Order: sequence, then structure tokens, then C-alpha cells
Amino acid sequence: MAGKGFTIWFTGLSGAGKSTLAEALEPELKKRGHNVEILDGDIVRTNLSKGLGFSKEDRDTNILRIGFVAHLLSRNGVAVITAAISPYRDIRDQNRALIGDFVEVYAKCSIDELTRRDVKGLYEKALKGEIANFTGISDPYEEPLNAEVVIDSEKETVEESMNKILSFLESKGYIEPAPVRA
Repeated sequence: MAGKGFTIWFTGLSGAGKSTLAEALEPELKKRGHNVEILDGDIVRTNLSKGLGFSKEDRDTNILRIGFVAHLLSRNGVAVITAAISPYRDIRDQNRALIGDFVEVYAKCSIDELTRRDVKGLYEKALKGEIANFTGISDPYEEPLNAEVVIDSEKETVEESMNKILSFLESKGYIEPAPVRA
């Protein structure tokens, strides 16, 4: 009963909740009859983009590769969920144009909160200048101007953010409303 394919493109800084939301969304879409594939930025970088660094050109190549795979899957009826920082607006827009059925979800969170959450201490090191090319600190992150859904992971629970995303997908006909339990 798989429906029309589409791509949910999570963007946001490291630690903002993209992967957490992607993993929470997957079973919900499956329950509603969709074939689902998650393309996580870290996993794709390890397998499909091995050897790429963190220059702008390499980051763009990585995100365009994720977009190409998302395009192939979604045109074949798969609900694709991507979770990658994807820092540059123009590359996200190129993927939007390629994929067509593209829902941009911006996981918004302040640097202060991301630094507080960061168990590896990467933000602290980046703020001290110890890590080069760190997105949002020493490398740019271009916030979406017109994301279909903006979630604030600093203020919203995962459930609240999920409800926003699912409501949007239902309103656009990408997914059927959840059956009401009596």
C-alpha cells in the first residue's frame, strides 16, 4: 500500500535533534503504509562519500549525493528521511528542485543549548578555536528562509516536534491521518 514517494529533509546544526526525529518518524511512516529509508549524514559520509573532507566543495558534494539517492528512492515510492547538517541554502535548494516532493524541516537550537548538550565537548573546542571548519562556529550555517516545518528542539519535546511534522505531512496529503482509536 506504499503511496507516493517524498523526501523529508532535516537540516540544522550538529546536536539539534535531526537524527533523533528521523528515527522517531520512521516507525510512524511505516505504520501508515510507507516504505521508509533514512539517509543519515554521518552514515552516508562513511559509506557513499568516504574520502571527502569538510571543505565547502566536499560538503556540497556529500549533500548533493544524499539528494541524488533521496531522489532515486522517492521517485520509486519510498518515503525518504534525510538527517544531515546541510549547511548551505543553495545546495538544499538544488536538492529541492531535483527531488520535487521535498519537505524541509529545520531543527532549530541555540549554540548555548547545543554546547550544553554536547557530551563530546566539540562545541566547546570549536568555540576555543581548537576545531577548524566547525559548522555554526568557524564555518557558516545558512538557516532556511522558508522551511515547511520549523521545530525548536530547545523548547519542544520530541513528541511535540513529531506532531508538527506529521500534521504538515497529513495536510499536504503525503500521509494518511492516523486512525482514530475508539
